[in-house]
Amino acid sequence: MFPGTIRKGPRNHLCDVGGLLVGNAEDMGARTGVTVVLPEARAVAGVDVRGGGPGTRETDALDPACLVDEIDAVVLSGGSSWGLDAASGVAAWLGARGRGFLVGSSPLVSPVVPGAILFDLANGGNKNWGEEPPYRALGRAACETAARDFRLGNAGAGLGATAGQYKGGLGSASALAESGLAVAALMAANPFGSVVMPGSACFWAAPYEMGGEFGGLGWPSPLPEFAALDPMAGSKADVVPGSNTSIGVVATNADLTPVEARRVAIMAQDGLARAVRPIHTPVDGDTIFVLATGTHPLGPDMRYRAVMAIGALAADCVARAMARGVYEAESLGAALSWRARHGAS
Repeated sequence: MFPGTIRKGPRNHLCDVGGLLVGNAEDMGARTGVTVVLPEARAVAGVDVRGGGPGTRETDALDPACLVDEIDAVVLSGGSSWGLDAASGVAAWLGARGRGFLVGSSPLVSPVVPGAILFDLANGGNKNWGEEPPYRALGRAACETAARDFRLGNAGAGLGATAGQYKGGLGSASALAESGLAVAALMAANPFGSVVMPGSACFWAAPYEMGGEFGGLGWPSPLPEFAALDPMAGSKADVVPGSNTSIGVVATNADLTPVEARRVAIMAQDGLARAVRPIHTPVDGDTIFVLATGTHPLGPDMRYRAVMAIGALAADCVARAMARGVYEAESLGAALSWRARHGAS
């Protein structure tokens, strides 16, 4: 009975989970950007951090043992540590509209806005911003553009991203079950490792592809001897911090608890392992948030089974979103896109 046949949603992106908006804003000169996920109502959240070089904000607040059960937005940003200021812009935007955590008898609210950053400082853009980095303004601008439809590829936090030896980007994918359950992922693909099988144009995530969403190439035939593949093939040339990290948001309409959202975030990280080789390295800061809008009740019976299914679908969507982020990206500066390298239109 659960979950039944799975299909991708009509938009095949995060907003196939109802009650969510996504906004992107970019600074083309600096080759960087910000993506914000805005729940229309406060949402239960969880997070999991796997990379060795993360940059995050308010992830401790999402510990199920802490006070906060719901959040107001999630921010994904380029800019390394400077990019964390994007969440301040989002919090200011939300607070001015009375959206946030009620603080005792105070008339003010405190918006809860966790976020994560990726490293795009070495992509050739003009980063001479002095004491006024663009990220706070980009955070506010992303809120203003938030809608149910949004661009992929060179958009938002994906603008300055690179993925192994390809241009990276913003990718998304969704999965809908017959029961009405919805799961989706939005990823800014910027890993050190390769998203493409060495010596081919085929994505590592090919077994999870739905409807030719990233080219429909499948895996090469015959398959190479995986054990003999160089684990670093196709990765970035410089094994240093400053140019890596994949960050994203998984969303579901299930009525998850904070503990369950945390478990789904852990399971969703497996999608990165399906899409990138190597992954969770010392120079990546891989971070995945989970949002649960709660409109689809799971009920008390077989709840563990439902959470396991949601986690499995989340990992599939993360893998698909990573490949789509690269597939939809366009060349930028010295970073050549997958399409440019493989002659695809």
